[in-house]
Amino acid sequence: MNEHSAFGNLVLGIDLGTQSTKALVYNPETKEILALVQSPHDIIQRSDGTSEQEAKWWIAAITDCLSRLDSGLRRRICAVGVSGQQHGFVPVDSQGRVVYRVKLWNDTTTEDECDAITTAFGGRERLIAEVGNPMLPGYTAPKVLWLKRHAPEAYAAMSRILLPHDYINFFLTGQYSAEAGDASGTGFLDVRSRKWSIAALTAIDGQRRLSDCLSSLIEPHAAVGNISKATAELLGLPEHALVAAGGGDNMMAAIGTGCAGAGVFTISLGTSGTLFGYSESPVVDPSGLVAAFCSSTGAWLPLVCTMNCTVATELNRSLFEMPLADIDRLSMSVRAGADGLLTLPFFNGERTPNFPRGRGCIFGLTPANYTRAHLVRSAMEGAVFALRYGQDAFSDLGLKPKAIKLTGGGAKSRVWRQMVADISGCSVTCPSVEETAAFGAALQAHWMYQGRQGKLQPIEALVAEHVPSDGAAILPDTSARPIYDIAYREYLEVVQLLRPKFV
Repeated sequence: MNEHSAFGNLVLGIDLGTQSTKALVYNPETKEILALVQSPHDIIQRSDGTSEQEAKWWIAAITDCLSRLDSGLRRRICAVGVSGQQHGFVPVDSQGRVVYRVKLWNDTTTEDECDAITTAFGGRERLIAEVGNPMLPGYTAPKVLWLKRHAPEAYAAMSRILLPHDYINFFLTGQYSAEAGDASGTGFLDVRSRKWSIAALTAIDGQRRLSDCLSSLIEPHAAVGNISKATAELLGLPEHALVAAGGGDNMMAAIGTGCAGAGVFTISLGTSGTLFGYSESPVVDPSGLVAAFCSSTGAWLPLVCTMNCTVATELNRSLFEMPLADIDRLSMSVRAGADGLLTLPFFNGERTPNFPRGRGCIFGLTPANYTRAHLVRSAMEGAVFALRYGQDAFSDLGLKPKAIKLTGGGAKSRVWRQMVADISGCSVTCPSVEETAAFGAALQAHWMYQGRQGKLQPIEALVAEHVPSDGAAILPDTSARPIYDIAYREYLEVVQLLRPKFV
């Protein structure tokens, strides 16, 4: 009897998100998701931009999720993959104890630290040229300097710098590790070489050798190790179960949506919008608009993010006291281009285009288009125009999508699906699995486990086999395409006019 049949055939994907943790059990043989549970956790947020969590909340959420899975399923799990919110900073001491609260990806208290690191490195252009990315408040690097400045005792006690998914892997196995996909969002990984940047670490702290606080980078198809005895007993998992390298949530969502081949891009329509694509070589944007990330498959995953995607739609829904079902109905009653009404939904500031002081704007109001239906449709179009702006940045770097995988809450809308196809000019398919990060983590675990048995296959073939689509591809409407081209040019003109106001 081989290892596979003796110990079980199921894989577990854990997705450590900002608002909750999810656990998904997948059977690769039958291609079925057998269970999906989630457990919420709190966030500490303050008006100064603080956004933090306690790492122990994550462990409690994972424990809660696993306790609600059938014990028979848990005993059949042979491998575990972890997806984690990117950029978070988990400082631990020599005993593996967390010495300070975790500063999250959306913590914005580190602008001064970004400036200090950039200056110490020799400027923004040099950072991008040598590391691949500028220094941004969301990244991990400025959080490390923030800890040094604001909590020196915790900084002195820090023995390891971990990302959220690294910390969960440590909890599961007792082993420290890192992988290039998640690590490329730290600000101190050279994305071209997939190695820690000593120069970036020195810019954070020129007195301390921070490289001693970093874990070895392992291959994306490698295993961190077996689940420890204590954790196996706590979670009801077999001790022989292996833990895969894991990665950041965007990297796992790329696997979970099937974005693992040339010309394939994924768009996520959530509170924020995300556009990322597969690349076989590093993609570094001299302007810094496109994040130069590695994937968790051994390739690269250039990415752009918008801060306002479904935000305007939800604000309209609240303003007009509409049920969700009315959004599609109303927007379908209006022609493409919303009869000249243009919405820039920059309510939370914006990253794409880079308008940190951005505000929501509505242009082109007339008596004919000043209706609920027009406002709703225009808000949806404006969100997709911002993603098209990111798509143009990809094109300038030589990356043009041939097909788009659409996911996130907005992907449930028929109107939004067609709108993305029309504005992007690409065919659109929607993966039928909604929890793509947890699913991607499970698939990466399966990929790793196959490799351990001498059956490692290309990741592109694996996702083609396991990632189902929800219906046929949606093609661009040839009649809407020219209308949107005109509307998008108007969008670009307004963006240029507002640049002095919003940057």
